[in-house]
Amino acid sequence: MSKVRLTPEQAEATNLSEKGIAEIHPEGILLAEEVFFQAVEHSPVAISITDLKANILYVNRAFTQVTGYSEDEVLGKNESILSNHTTPRIVYQALWGRLAQQKSWSGMLLNRRKDDRLYLAELTVAPVINEDNETIYYLGMHRDGSDMHELEQRLMNQKLMMESVLNAVPAAVVVLDEQKRIVSVNPSFRELASFLVGGEPAEAAVNVIGKKLGQPFSQLLDNGRSFDDKEFSVERGRSLTRWYSCFGTSMQVQGEEADGFFEQTVHNYVLLMVNDITDIRRRQEETHLNALKALMAEEDLVQGMRETVNGAIHQMQGPVNLMATAVSMLQRRSDDNRDDALLAALEDALQAGRDAMDSMRDSMPPALYESKKPVNINEILREALAISTDRLLSAGITVEWQPAMHLPVMIGRERRLRSMFKQLLDNAIDAMSERGIRERELTIVTRAGKDVITCEITDTGSGIAAELLVKVFQPFFSTKTEGAGCRGMGLTMVHDVVSDHSGTVHIDARHTPGCRVVVQLPVSSSR
Repeated sequence: MSKVRLTPEQAEATNLSEKGIAEIHPEGILLAEEVFFQAVEHSPVAISITDLKANILYVNRAFTQVTGYSEDEVLGKNESILSNHTTPRIVYQALWGRLAQQKSWSGMLLNRRKDDRLYLAELTVAPVINEDNETIYYLGMHRDGSDMHELEQRLMNQKLMMESVLNAVPAAVVVLDEQKRIVSVNPSFRELASFLVGGEPAEAAVNVIGKKLGQPFSQLLDNGRSFDDKEFSVERGRSLTRWYSCFGTSMQVQGEEADGFFEQTVHNYVLLMVNDITDIRRRQEETHLNALKALMAEEDLVQGMRETVNGAIHQMQGPVNLMATAVSMLQRRSDDNRDDALLAALEDALQAGRDAMDSMRDSMPPALYESKKPVNINEILREALAISTDRLLSAGITVEWQPAMHLPVMIGRERRLRSMFKQLLDNAIDAMSERGIRERELTIVTRAGKDVITCEITDTGSGIAAELLVKVFQPFFSTKTEGAGCRGMGLTMVHDVVSDHSGTVHIDARHTPGCRVVVQLPVSSSR
């Protein structure tokens, strides 16, 4: 193998000056040449030196290992013997343009080995300049970058595939770092964020979800725990309520900093996936509402029978009381003035009336028993509205549903509360269905106060006269026209249910036009 001899100036450029070498060896320049040659010869980088036409003058051992060509096979040959002739022409133009400016060039070329196997040459070419500032040689250094390119391309492809899959997933996905900052989101999460917080940053949507999930989300971030099937709902009016199911898991990611090469630092990231289950919940809700309708129909039947019997007893009570008065008056008369036959008949009639009333009381179906449990007033009102949807639509009534975002759970009888609100809705629908009512709007508002929940049901009907605001809660009294099928027990039942929950109900006398019923229920009841 031939050696390239360096001039003293070239040796000086390698920091192996004659002065420095001469201090340890009398033949310093020769030693510098030898050291330089051995360093180049045994370099792991393929090195070649060419003339100005790219004809090869020297190659090192690594060159033959990378290309497969021996030294004898390439000396005097042009570097183009390595080209696969598929590298774009513009690459070579850039290479020669830089060399013409006496500047180095770095880039990638597609080369071919002796055995016709292709490889990517990660190449750097630099001009060798003499003391007259003339380019006399070109120094080429390259290595096989095929493996690195393959690895980088594989990572890029995997990243693109993961992003494509992530973007195609209908679930909203977001990745958070330890400071709850967003690292990555998919389009579905951006849509969810737009629904939750409008035009605010996506971080605001993460905060909303965190508040909805509560403790599990905090545990996930702080302790590296996971959770699944955590549901929450977002209300934007009755028709815009949406339900979501969340899955979250933590990921341990090694630090990318240089100082963590030997001692890896681990960062905890969080993957949060949010699925829109609104359609599923609405189908479940539809099934649930059908079951509620059947249950309420049974309750209405029992309640109707009880009211009918109570009405009959109420109607009979008057004549019975009159007969009791007549009997008492006859009994107080003297024997000469008393008609014993009439007295006996009245006593028999009085007893018969009382027996009949007792029989009706005995035949009255018992009220359905229900124990108290935690209930969600917003949910009960929503169910009552859903059950009344057909009547609301047929009457042309628009509903403004303003539920409190955070309403405490109260202890109560769910069925009785639902029937109560349904009765109030029916009353409002009847009031707005009368002729002459043009504006038909039903407004339902819930608010949370200190240990009490307030519900307001407002209609735009004809309203109730001030002198009747208290009387309407009395049994068998109604402001509705006769023949409307009204038994006059609706608001009485409402008052009984509210009293059973230690609450209050009244009609706001200051609200006009229309009628506003205000129901206040304590969060807990001792009854």
